[in-house]
Amino acid sequence: MANAPVQRMSQLMAKTLRDDPADAEVLSHKLLVRAGYVRRTAAGIWSWLPLGKKVLANVERIVREEMDAVGAQEVSLPALLPREPYEATGRWDEYGAELFRLQDRKGGDYLLGPTHEEIFTLLVKDQCSSYKDLPVILYQIQTKFRDEARPRAGILRGREFLMKDSYSFDTEDEGLNRSYGVHRQAYQRIFERLGLDYRICAATAGAMGGSKSEEFLAPAEAGEDTFADCPNCDFAANTEAVYQEVKAVDGSAVPAAEEIPTPDTPTIETLAASLGVPASATLKNLLVKVDGEIVAVGVPGDREVDMDKVEEHFAPAVVELVTEADFAVRPDLVRGYVGPQGLEKVTYIADPRVAPGTSWITGANKEGTHAKNVVAGRDFEVSEYLDVVVVEEGDPCPKCGTGLKLDRAIEIGHIFQLGRKYADALKLDVLGQNGKPVRVTMGSYGIGVSRAVAALAEQTADDKGLCWPAEVAPADVHVVAAGKALQTELALEVSDKLSAAGLRVLVDDRAGVSPGVKFTDAELMGVPKILVAGRRAAEGVLELKDRRTGEREELTVEEALEALTA
Repeated sequence: MANAPVQRMSQLMAKTLRDDPADAEVLSHKLLVRAGYVRRTAAGIWSWLPLGKKVLANVERIVREEMDAVGAQEVSLPALLPREPYEATGRWDEYGAELFRLQDRKGGDYLLGPTHEEIFTLLVKDQCSSYKDLPVILYQIQTKFRDEARPRAGILRGREFLMKDSYSFDTEDEGLNRSYGVHRQAYQRIFERLGLDYRICAATAGAMGGSKSEEFLAPAEAGEDTFADCPNCDFAANTEAVYQEVKAVDGSAVPAAEEIPTPDTPTIETLAASLGVPASATLKNLLVKVDGEIVAVGVPGDREVDMDKVEEHFAPAVVELVTEADFAVRPDLVRGYVGPQGLEKVTYIADPRVAPGTSWITGANKEGTHAKNVVAGRDFEVSEYLDVVVVEEGDPCPKCGTGLKLDRAIEIGHIFQLGRKYADALKLDVLGQNGKPVRVTMGSYGIGVSRAVAALAEQTADDKGLCWPAEVAPADVHVVAAGKALQTELALEVSDKLSAAGLRVLVDDRAGVSPGVKFTDAELMGVPKILVAGRRAAEGVLELKDRRTGEREELTVEEALEALTA
């Protein structure tokens, strides 16, 4: 393969900025714009400039190499998709406002693909007819679209993004387990090669459906996800997937329930203050509507309900909070004084902390009145236990009981065992060994390619700018000509030699730009090695700097070539 030509900054479309963009919220957004890697086109829509495209292509290359290595076959499917397959699986409606919908000139309904389970399923249905055609893993690296309500954080949360999505097709559950394991290991290799610090966390399936699901999270302050990490064992999970067990206690010695007057105490805070008890002794009952039917959610008064967990449990049903109008037509539900005892026509679900035998102070379903000594399993029944509280630092690890730590992270990958959800909806069968139809089972596996670039920027940048790992950097070495003609001549000479040796070279040969600006730009752009033709250029001596460690050494041209090609 021919060596890449030397990239001269005098010809490069990469305008650097001294100040952070006014709308930038997170580090990666600030630095990728300032260093000339990306530019905003519209809210949540970004253009990749030459340096950014090189980094993006390097991430793609690593992903592609590791997917090919496990026998996955690359395809390219359209981004503009027909309505019918998504309607068959229910996701035309389930995706809600996040789905870009449009019509053609004839009134036909289409969408811009947020993910491609349906289309891959139909492709395999068309191409594979026998168990002999399976197992197969197909993948693509393609732009996806989601109509984010509030695009933010630069390329981290956009309305258009680059993603690798792959899908496995097997005839049996054991095969799905193997395909899932193959992807899990491939993802570990990909993220290690990218130089990302990551955690594998148990996760919920969301709109994707299926059973087992794990996320690959890159810890970062800018992360939109919170994950729980146990310092004592290997447990790690997205907080939406942390579940506690129901542990019953002996409540036989608790006195009978008793109503107590509590005027002007419609909130947990006012109730606890009035009675002089901790909020944890009270039972909070949140009323929601699930497809219009009222459901009460019981949690300890010192905890908040995690609506994401509630919505996940009832998906694809629509979950909404009750309104004043709902209370108006249900006089038996007294706002601020709802209790689980005696509720009629209301399904009652509770957090595992409201276990059988536990005793509570809760609403008495009367204005200005609460009840104490209300015991779960004696005075009220729980239809279903569901861990629905927001996870807090120090909550017990479900695996070993140690207090959990909470950290922010960026989701960079997600793997799902879909099972037969999509195969059932789209009737994906192949002939089995006995000549009878066999329903295919599927896995779905995604990597946020463009998000990985932002995650790397977040994790590796320092106070001077970007600091790319070698495999993803836009060049191997950034040669800087301090400014004088002799220095520029030496910089171009050594750049040609480095290129001939197989290195990717970016050289700052700009005329009329001060050495200080060039050095600042070199650190901002983040190429791993910076080679400066400066004060000793006349002697044929260069300065080599390691961008990550800051270490410097003076070398001759030959020594620099040897050091950089070693």
